[in-house]
Formats: sequence, C-alpha cells, structure tokens
Amino acid sequence: MAETTLSASHPQPRIETMVERMRRHNRLVMALRLAVLVVLIGGWELGVRFGLIDPFFFGQPSAIALKLADWFQNGTSIGPLWKQIWVTIYEAGAGFLIGAVLGVLCGIALGRNQLLSDVFSIYIKVANSIPRVVLGSIFIVALGLGAASKVALAVVMVFFVVFANAFQGVREADKNLIANARILGASNWQVTRAVVIPSALSWILASLHVSFGFALVGAIVGEFLGAREGMGLLIATAQGSFDSNGVFAAMIVIAVVALIAEWILTLIENRLLTWRPETTAGE
Repeated sequence: MAETTLSASHPQPRIETMVERMRRHNRLVMALRLAVLVVLIGGWELGVRFGLIDPFFFGQPSAIALKLADWFQNGTSIGPLWKQIWVTIYEAGAGFLIGAVLGVLCGIALGRNQLLSDVFSIYIKVANSIPRVVLGSIFIVALGLGAASKVALAVVMVFFVVFANAFQGVREADKNLIANARILGASNWQVTRAVVIPSALSWILASLHVSFGFALVGAIVGEFLGAREGMGLLIATAQGSFDSNGVFAAMIVIAVVALIAEWILTLIENRLLTWRPETTAGE
C-alpha cells in the first residue's frame, strides 16, 4: 500500500518541474527579446548622436518618440491619429474577413470537387500570377478614393493565401477516415462537415496569421495610391515632406496593430484547436 502511494505521488513533482522549466524558459525569452530591442534602439540612437547614421534619411528613436507623442496629443497633419488608425483597421479588417471567408469556401469547394478544380484551376493560377498590388490603381479608378477600393485590394491580397491553404488542407484529409464515414452512410455534406473541415482547420488557421498582414498591406498600399485618410496616406504625407521620423512613427503604429491582431488570432486558434498537443521547450 505504501509503495502504491509513493508511486502515485511521483507525477506531481515531475509536472511541477516541467511547469517551472517552462516559466524559466519564458522569462529567458522575454529578457532576451528586451535585450535585443534595447541594443537595436540604443545602437540606432547612439549612431545618430555620434554622426554615424544620418537622421535625415533614417530618423532618430528619440525624435520618433516625440513625433508619436505629438500625434497622440495634437493629431496629425491629416486629422486625429486615432481616426487614421481606425480607418486602416476597418479597411484591413473588412478585407480580411471577406477574403478569408471567400478563400475558405472556394478552397473547400474546389478541394472536394475534382471537376470544379479541373475547370477553375487554370484561372486561379492566372489570377494568382498577377501582381496584386498593381490592382490597387484599377480599384481606385473603379471604386474611388473611399474605403471600398482599399477593402477590395485587401480582399484580393487575402483570398489567394487562404484559398491555397484551405484547398491543400482538404486534399490532405485522411482518406481512411473519409472511407469509414462513407461506409457508415455519411453523405457528402456530413463527410465535409465532420471529417474534411476539422482536418483542414489547422491549415486554414495557419494561413490567417499570414493573411492579416497581407490585408494590412493591401489597405495601406491602397491608401498610399490614393485616399482621403488612413495610415497609408499619413506615410505618403510624411514622405512628401521628407519627414523620416513621421514615416517610422507610422510604421510603429502599424506594427503594433499587426501584433495585436496576431495575438487575437492566436487566442482564437488555441480555442479552436484545443485537441492539439502543446510543445515544450527542448523538444
């Protein structure tokens, strides 16, 4: 009885040891990240102060911080900063959602239907070969300087990334599971819903991390080409006045937005893929 009690108590210390090891690893990673950031920004600032880096072309961290503070307090040359951020988030978010939904639906449909895949594959390849950023000018001519042209460009940027992953995820679904489901009498829709989509979910979610960045690129490039407001227009305005600090300040704001979106997508992925085993440090 004593041996059984002793053996049953072994897993608990081992679990605590693994948890503590992961905590130490996370603290080390965070410390190293901060160290890299301090070295980069500190080296940049010192390089400017000692005349090794020209601030006219590459800006200066302290001047960029002052520019951001001024924008938050007094607004930008084209309006309040929060409004410019919201416009870009709206355009990128709308394009991301529309492009992701269309990409998933088309990827699953063509992945499950060989005839549709054979018919439309050539057209998708041709459309994918076109530099999508070039379409921004066409969308601005057709849809105007408002949000519609930026959303359209973001949709095109997102669609092909999500479509490719959804299509490949459907094709990689376990054929044995599909065959077993059919033996049990499942219809095509039931097989797709219960077997194929869960199998492709990890592929689809992986594409979303990349595609939101493309949605931001689409929105900002569209604003850069022609817009009334937004972060892309703010960058174009700073560029036109040779304000490198303004360009870098706008880039920092966009990077923060992208990091927040990445964090939200990671939370959604972790909730949807609860069955996925966690990786530990050292594996």
